[in-house]
Amino acid sequence: MQQIITINSPLFLPCADLTSPPAWQQIFGNPNPLVLEIGCGTGDFAAEMASRNPGWNYLALDFYNQGCLKTCKRAEKRELANIRIIRDEARSFIRRCLNYSSLRAVFINCPDPWPKRRQRKRRLVNDEFINLLKPYLQPGADFFFATDFDDYGMDVANMMVQKTGFVNMLQPDLWRYSLPDYPLSKYMLRFMGEGKNIYFIHYQTTGECPV
Repeated sequence: MQQIITINSPLFLPCADLTSPPAWQQIFGNPNPLVLEIGCGTGDFAAEMASRNPGWNYLALDFYNQGCLKTCKRAEKRELANIRIIRDEARSFIRRCLNYSSLRAVFINCPDPWPKRRQRKRRLVNDEFINLLKPYLQPGADFFFATDFDDYGMDVANMMVQKTGFVNMLQPDLWRYSLPDYPLSKYMLRFMGEGKNIYFIHYQTTGECPV
């Protein structure tokens, strides 16, 4: 059981305090596009992306308290005003706190691979999750997925090919081992330093309306 440490950062939003859904424009003080990172870890990717894209309202989501705390510290150090950090489970947060067609982009980097075969049903990104997420994405929204685990990358890549309403931005490849200008987290760099591949997948939604 994880130890819960009180986070006093003004950038941290306790999920218990969020209405369903929150008034994100009021929270950020602007109508900029909303972007979600699921599993922000210690926040190095989130802080870099929010810094590079000041016209985004960036939601950094993680289930682990320590990760949220470290993400807050990174964002405060950079004096970022366009990021908020939330501790919550991804599917619950999406259902409760987002409106349909509200997300300009989603990033999922190296989620828990649940490597044992009997555990794989616990993986976050699967057909059911994509069906849940799809209505919340705007037409033309970006979906990025990255993993260091071979069969997770291949499974998601082969699944996404079959999903309607999405177009593969890496054609003719199903995945690539690097993406230009895509920030690499310390976790990614560590695995790449060990000679392991990172599977990058990038799709965009078409102009179909949410269902």
